Amino acid sequence: MATSEELIEEYKRKRGKILQMAAPEAIEKRHQGGQLTARERIDYFFDAGTFTEIGLFTKHRTTAFGMDKREIPAEGVVTGFGKVNGRNVVAFAEDYMAMAGTFGEYHGLKEIRAIEFAKEKGWPIVGMNDSGGARLQEGMDTLEAYGWLFRSQILASGVIPQIALLMGPCLGGQAYHPIMQDFLIQCQDTGFMGIAGPAFVKTQLGEEISLQELSGWRAHAVKSGQTHIVAKDDKDALDKAKELLSFLPANNREKPPCIKTKDNPERAVPELNTIIPDQPTQPYDMYQVINHIVDDGYFFETMKDHARSVITGFARFNGRPVGIWTNQPKRAAGIINIDAADKGARFVRFCDLFNIPVVTLQDCPGYMIGSDQDWKGILRHGAKLLFAWADATVPLVSVILRKSYAGAHYGMLDKGIGADFVFAWPTARITIVGAETAASVIFAREIKESENPKETRARRIAEYSQLYENPYRAAERGYVDDVIMPSDTRKVINRALDILEDKNKDNKAFNARPWRKYSNINL
Repeated sequence: MATSEELIEEYKRKRGKILQMAAPEAIEKRHQGGQLTARERIDYFFDAGTFTEIGLFTKHRTTAFGMDKREIPAEGVVTGFGKVNGRNVVAFAEDYMAMAGTFGEYHGLKEIRAIEFAKEKGWPIVGMNDSGGARLQEGMDTLEAYGWLFRSQILASGVIPQIALLMGPCLGGQAYHPIMQDFLIQCQDTGFMGIAGPAFVKTQLGEEISLQELSGWRAHAVKSGQTHIVAKDDKDALDKAKELLSFLPANNREKPPCIKTKDNPERAVPELNTIIPDQPTQPYDMYQVINHIVDDGYFFETMKDHARSVITGFARFNGRPVGIWTNQPKRAAGIINIDAADKGARFVRFCDLFNIPVVTLQDCPGYMIGSDQDWKGILRHGAKLLFAWADATVPLVSVILRKSYAGAHYGMLDKGIGADFVFAWPTARITIVGAETAASVIFAREIKESENPKETRARRIAEYSQLYENPYRAAERGYVDDVIMPSDTRKVINRALDILEDKNKDNKAFNARPWRKYSNINL
């Protein structure tokens, strides 16, 4: 019988072997490629000395194809919990140096346990994805574990924030794992995601394409809209995850963390009084407006490379985290197309799930028209925004800077769809369509039959514009709460958010609605 000392020595040996990771030269090669090891990522992410690992000694049970002789340290994934900037967080980091971080049954069970533990505790979870994909040697056990994993993270969706870091390859069915989390941060040189890699695509379709072009950051941050944030490297990705977490509550029963700020909530911004050009078709930069009104000019943008006619991200007002949803007049006049609608709807629903107020800044000529968008389903996609607003119960504040036309009037948030407060600048143009469009429809015959069609058209456009293209008609009807000086925008938003602080107290907003499982959103 072994002595206690011998048992402890055996424990140290077993533990040390697992923690050893790969050979020093392999680790150095990884560092040269701009990547950290799984455990280095964990150490960098968590506050020093706070991480507690779970499942270090987990081992697969497969014996086929020589797997009975294969040792995979910690089953190719490090899981546990600790503190990030003083707040509890659960994380897992796939270990590409342990059988390429392949996903097998017990690898999956470790990730599932981490997600379920996070949900039970009400703590956010961060996944560091870096895997060669499915462990084919385990056959059906691997396949079934994917289903368990997907179900566990879907059941945790809307309960705790989920952040995915794409730090290495993530291809095949496994790519559904990060894509279903709330935010995806992709390393620009090393993170790859796709339903199939280039070799499989070539075999099945005959298409020649590189891994970077098919699955790199441009494929997802720019084109597909599946990557929310692009990072330079591992450390930048981890830093951005920490930054994002600072805006989020630990779970759906808490409010987001408020911080102290020296930025006066009543601060006037005189620069905004002259930011709107005199010509309604002339663009300006909405980032300038955002930076002027939020605390300390600090804005954390999401999906900045996708659907650039709109802007989403987080900022603070008087220390309070707020979601920002705006148009960008410098890009396609700030119009809402299919991608923009999807981008906004997903963002608004996330904010609503996690008790984050939403502020909108409107300058939008409408939803995108034409056969291309119609046939691709602009109505269906555009409706997602309407569902998001009408379902939302968090404080909703809208400021109309210039154009608020047609369906975009609701898509950018108005009283009818659910805004608590709507404010407008004197430069606002709030009506069903622009004066030129209205005149061409209402007075088409008169213009055509007049002696001077050009003069008649100009006169009718001016009449319609004077009557409707202003904020006062909407204010007369109560659809706009007040017409404000642009310089007072920060002050007005802060006061509105103060008033709405306890909007959901005693669940009144929920109790006033009929019972249902969820809305049948136009997916």
